[in-house]
Amino acid sequence: MTFNERTSNERVVLAYSGGLDTSVAIGWIAQATGAEVVAVACDVGQDGEDLEVIRQRALACGAVESVVADLRSEFASEYCGPALRANALYMDRYPLVSALSRPVIAKALVAAAQTYGAKTVAHGCTGKGNDQVRFEVGIAALAPYMKVLAPVRDSGMTRDKAIAFAEERSLPIDVTKKSPYSIDQNLWGRAVETGFLEDIWNAPIEDIYEYTQNPSTPREPDEVVIGFTEGVPTSVDGERVTVLKAIEILNQRAGAQGVGRLDMVEDRLVGIKSREVYEAPGAIALITAHQELENVTIERDLARFKRQVEQRWAELVYDGLWFSPLKVALDSFLTEASRSVSGEVRMTLHGGRAVPTGRRSEASLYDFGLATYDSDDTFDQGLAKGFVELWGLPSKLAAARDQRLASSAE
Repeated sequence: MTFNERTSNERVVLAYSGGLDTSVAIGWIAQATGAEVVAVACDVGQDGEDLEVIRQRALACGAVESVVADLRSEFASEYCGPALRANALYMDRYPLVSALSRPVIAKALVAAAQTYGAKTVAHGCTGKGNDQVRFEVGIAALAPYMKVLAPVRDSGMTRDKAIAFAEERSLPIDVTKKSPYSIDQNLWGRAVETGFLEDIWNAPIEDIYEYTQNPSTPREPDEVVIGFTEGVPTSVDGERVTVLKAIEILNQRAGAQGVGRLDMVEDRLVGIKSREVYEAPGAIALITAHQELENVTIERDLARFKRQVEQRWAELVYDGLWFSPLKVALDSFLTEASRSVSGEVRMTLHGGRAVPTGRRSEASLYDFGLATYDSDDTFDQGLAKGFVELWGLPSKLAAARDQRLASSAE
């Protein structure tokens, strides 16, 4: 659909954040298409401005309906939980903070469109980032018949034009306040970009952080015990918790110790490199604990193959393919691979690090008798000699052949 097409008597569901662009998009879409706009604000644990205030703002900006979808529990259990099982770190570092939230928001937008009889969904993404892909590919996977509008990307809705539009119509939004950074945050973490950070030589300053305290500030360490059941957290310090509660607790406790700060240049899906600063205290602490428990409970060959799956899983999610057949198939593998990942990990949170100091599990593959070098040793070292000879035999034969051929060629 282009912005020249009239869609009178139709409705458009808009992913609404409450900021300038999406507030202006309500009237912009109505004017350009003739459609009524239903604003949907999604709570994925981002905190910030009160969502009821945001809901009322959408109505004041011209939305015919405005709703807030509380997605926190679903986001934690059905998106962050699988990411934890996958130890998902894009480029071995980024815990998919924004990428994880987009499919659950896309799902909510499609559900709202079906509820309100809309055939079109709109978002406020630019053409430069990954989120346009994540939203549109996700929507297409859930509702292939649904159309998508992207006013900022496709209709020339620049910031200057958006400000003029808002002032002309006296929209209830502060068009003068503008952060020097682009910020996206949710339960799983916080992403900060643009401004002076676009010069990749500039170091981050302390003012950009909100989820984490300065790790260099002297403070007492915090010891925490995290319990897992089949790869997802189910207890903290012996108290039963939901996945949502576990993330919230670790965000607070690990964040207070400065855990989870990342400064990286990452490869965006659209082909450019982008400097991003992240803080994900709960995500990094939980992934660290989960990896340690897997070291105890997952058999060697399965663990080696799982690491390959983890990397591909993270790439698929980063690239907006949450609902793809391959991602869904890999989910089944990760569920099966996690069946033995139950137990507890003790960690010390301090100085920006989450350090495992203990682990225990009924499903442990660690055998003290086999591992010890003391008199209780049950490992038959006499078997090792023949094993080593047979293990190295193919390499030995190949080396002998190469030497023979090299000698004959002289």
